[in-house]
Parts: sequence; structure tokens; C-alpha cells
Amino acid sequence: MRPLILAIDQGTTGTTALIFDENLNVLGKVNHEFSQHFPEASWVEHDLEEIWASVVRAVADVFKIAKVKTTDIAAIGITNQRETTCLWHRGPEAKPLHRAIVWQDRRTHDLCQKLKKQGHEKYIHKKTGLLLDPYFSGTKLQWLLKNVPGAMSLAKKGSIAFGTIESYLLYRITGGEHRTEPSNASRTMLMDIKNCRWDEDLLNLFQVPQNILPEICSNDIEFGRTKNFAGLPDGIPITGMIGDQQSALFGQACFTTGTAKCTYGTGAFALVNTGATPVFSKHKLLTTVAWRFGNKTTYGIEGSAFITGAAVQWLRDGLSLVNNASEVEALATSVPDSDGVVFVPALSGMGAPHWLPTATGLITGLSRRTTKAHVARATLEGVAFQVRELLVAMAKDYGKKIKICKVDGGGAANNLMMQFQSDLLGYPLVRSHILETTALGAGLQAGLTMGIWKNLEEIQKKWRSDHTYEPQMTKKKRSLEVSRWDKAMNAVKILAK
Repeated sequence: MRPLILAIDQGTTGTTALIFDENLNVLGKVNHEFSQHFPEASWVEHDLEEIWASVVRAVADVFKIAKVKTTDIAAIGITNQRETTCLWHRGPEAKPLHRAIVWQDRRTHDLCQKLKKQGHEKYIHKKTGLLLDPYFSGTKLQWLLKNVPGAMSLAKKGSIAFGTIESYLLYRITGGEHRTEPSNASRTMLMDIKNCRWDEDLLNLFQVPQNILPEICSNDIEFGRTKNFAGLPDGIPITGMIGDQQSALFGQACFTTGTAKCTYGTGAFALVNTGATPVFSKHKLLTTVAWRFGNKTTYGIEGSAFITGAAVQWLRDGLSLVNNASEVEALATSVPDSDGVVFVPALSGMGAPHWLPTATGLITGLSRRTTKAHVARATLEGVAFQVRELLVAMAKDYGKKIKICKVDGGGAANNLMMQFQSDLLGYPLVRSHILETTALGAGLQAGLTMGIWKNLEEIQKKWRSDHTYEPQMTKKKRSLEVSRWDKAMNAVKILAK
């Protein structure tokens, strides 16, 4: 029997299940979307039962597509949207205490501002590598414990459990294992990034009882085994768990210091491997754990653009410019350029390197000539401009030029946007032959732990690309394009004050 890997990628808008073999051949993949809930302006929530249903359905359907037996699965890898914050009742049903608060949610902006004024940001950055922003789990968890009736009392009794999505899924898949790993824990604002342990001072600051927290484990362990999971036999080991962006870095085989990737999904996330020593950013990027094998931790610098693929969804759902997101590239390609239109897609604030939670979207350069095709093109270009800012800042922090960037995610299939991205950066983009590298990375870790691959070098040899985009834009043209973006960004900053 050839060993097969099942990877579960629980993302912001849907769940993907992927089955692949030891040669990285994808035998089947399926994605099921679930509802987004917006109870108030700037609030974003997920129903954990809807997420669980999407996982069960995706896993069941991927076996139909792959046409393999469930008993062929040697191991399971789980990756996830990271900072999304969950509370659930302990017990076999794992009943949610409240909807999960999604990473995009901005409800704790005032709390973050209060903590900044009290002088806590410098300490938090030193301990966690993060900035004080509603993006991260710490203030979300504090809000839940304070505002959900009875939550703090239940927490102090140890009757409820906290976790990011991977912890919740592990709990349900295994029938009660409550664990996490450093890549996700490093995004909670509750973990000391240097020793990969929950920090008592941070727990006190955010008023979080330690008994609700999952155990932090290294990435190369068996986290648990399937138990009463619909459609799967009991006893399949879960030997890979990792946050989605770190998983994409692993799935892109960025194992050596200085290698970089960018994932284009709901948001865009650029990450560079900085090796065994955490590099603290001077340009408002994030220091994060990439993965930890045994007692050896690999770190990275990350920059996040909150709205990228979500901007394309907005063109579809909010403006009705297209019927399907897949139509945007054709519409944008129907014009030679954006005709001066610039779109800053700050539809949920702005992440690195600006960190403007109150920023709103802005479209400039409109004229009587402007058509929906120009707006579509400006949307794709707006994504690329944001990513350029991330990678430029990243190179400054790292202290070395980035010579190449590997790309993945659904947005990487957009040839127009990828070519424009390479043009703005001035160096090549290499697209993975598997766009779902977030799922792939978790699966690779699962297989590596199980011994399907002997080492990272063996995985590196099996990794392959699909396409390389070479820059075609002149330096003068690039400078003009960046100048247009900078003017639009200055306007966004003024309006956000």
C-alpha cells in the first residue's frame, strides 16, 4: 500500500481537503465554503458548528474524488486560519460557547489603544514579536471572557477550552486532545516567542486563566488519533499541525534562511525564513515562529495585507461587477492599464507595514472614461502594491535582498496580477505546481513525522514549480506606478486620523 496523506486546510472562507502521495501528486481536492457573520460594523464571526460541518463534508467528498480508501491514509495534517479565537465547552460534543471571533475582526481596537497608552506595546513586542492590534487573539479572548455571560466563571472552573481553529479541530477529531503548536501559539499574543511557552505576565495582562489554554507542542509529534470522526476509521495519527502561512512557507520548501513566499488568499501573507534567531522588525512587520522540530525553532518575518482575495469577492458581491470571482482577470485584461485608477483595498483596516485599523478603502483617479474593467484592474494592482510594500520592508529588516519569491494560493493563478507583481518587485516570482501549499505544508509535516520522507532535502527534491514570472517593467515605469500608489496611501492615512 502506498502511503497517502490527508491534509485539512481550514481557511477563512472555506475548508479544503487534499489527498496526495509521497511524490507530491495530488489525487483529490475539494473546497466547501461556509457563512461569514457580520453582527456589527468591523465585526467578523464564524459559527464553529458550520466550520466543523464544512470539515466533515470536505473530508468525505475528497475520498470520492481521489477514489482511494480511508484506510490508505497514513497520517493527517491540519492547517488553519490562525488568530481566529474560539471558546468551547469541554466534553465530547465540544459545544461552542460563542461564535469564533475572526482574525479580521476589529472590535478590540479601543482596548488595544488603551493598552498602548498604558505603555504595554514595547513589552508585548519584545515578548511576542507582535504589535498591539485587534488582529491577534489576546484581546479577542479577553473580550469573550468579559462579554459572554458566564464565560469568566466557566474559565476559572476549567469547564471551557480556548484555542485557535487547529486546536478546536484537533479536539473534535480526536475526542478531546487539547493541544496547539508554536506557529499558532505565537499569534495569540500570549506566548513568549523565545522559549515557546505561555507567558504568565501576558496572561495576567489579558486576564486569561491558564487552565483554558492548550498544551504547546513541537510540530514533529503525534498530536492525537482519530476517534469517532464521521467517515474515517479510528486510529489515524494527526502528525502535522501548523498555522496556514507558516504551512505555506513549509509547503514551498523554503527551508533555508532567506527564502521567501507570498500566499494570495482572502488576505496576502508574505513570509521569509530567518533561521534559528528571531529578527525583530523595525518596519512594523511581525516576528513569528515558522516551525519547531524538537527543541530547534525556526523563525520568520511576516507581513500581512488583510484584504486581497476578499477585494475580488467585494467586486462580485458588493458591486456586482462580475458574477464569479474567476471572471475578474478577463475583465481586467480587457483594458491595457487602469487608466490612472488606484484602489487601496482597506476594507477591513490595513495591516503591515501601516497598521491602520481605522483605515477605509479608497478609489482615486476616476474619470468619465473609467469603466468597470479599469476598477477590476485597479483592484488586482492594489493587491500587488500592498504585497510590494511588505516585501520591500521585509528585505530591509532581514538586511539582505530577496532575489526570488515563491507564490501560491488562489490569487497566484491570476496571471495578470502575478506579472504585475513581478514588475513592481523587479525580481522573479515562482509559482508552485500545487497552489494549495497551505494544505501541502501541513501534509508534508505529517508525512515527515511519520517517516514517509527521511528529511527536508528529500522533500526539496520533490518540490516543483508551475511557472516563473520575470519582470518586464522598466525602472522608470515602476517608479511612476509606485508614486501613484504612495499618493493614494497618503490620502488613506489622512482620512484614517
